[in-house]
Amino acid sequence: MSARPMTTRATAQRRSHKVFKRRRRRRRATIALAIALLAALAAAVIVPRLPDVVRELALPLAHEDIIRQQAGAKELDPSLVAAVIYAESKFRDATSHAGARGLMQITPETARYIANLSGGTAFEQGDLATPQVNISYGAFYLRYLLRRYDRNTVLALAAYNGGEGNVDRWLAEASTSQRAFGKEQIPFTETREYVDRVLAARTSYREKYSRELGLERAAQR
Repeated sequence: MSARPMTTRATAQRRSHKVFKRRRRRRRATIALAIALLAALAAAVIVPRLPDVVRELALPLAHEDIIRQQAGAKELDPSLVAAVIYAESKFRDATSHAGARGLMQITPETARYIANLSGGTAFEQGDLATPQVNISYGAFYLRYLLRRYDRNTVLALAAYNGGEGNVDRWLAEASTSQRAFGKEQIPFTETREYVDRVLAARTSYREKYSRELGLERAAQR
């Protein structure tokens, strides 16, 4: 008589354990399905964006509206302006050990020089941290250098990095020696590599950001 209730309890326990296992399997299956659905949704959203994400990490672009505006106002190639910003700061607001500030790495001394050239108002150093002001100053200086060196992009970029005085001296020495002067003759390794970097970046910006920089519209006109 006493064995039957124990058997009944054991049977009930086994059934309860089976029900628990079934519920646990269902819960695991539900969680796995939810994870799979989330993964599929993430893939649908993220994977098409991967080329853009990779591109933006390798070749960043920001403030393209200001770049288009300033390039248009100063008759510059916007991809060249973007390339100079990339070479100078990779689109990060920073201050160099020499005191150059902002996206286009303008020193206070150069900013005052640009303000005098442009007939601008009194310069305040804090202005260089503002993208609008910094890109405006940098674009003005780039246009000035291109005009100074007869639209020779290599010489203009060399002067942007190495200074007008050095470029003028190199040209004078080349003229005295009656030899040609080009990118390969730039004696400063840093400046020569800077020119190469900007020219390569300009090509990449033209290819990868033509719409953002307004180059497609310019080509259609």
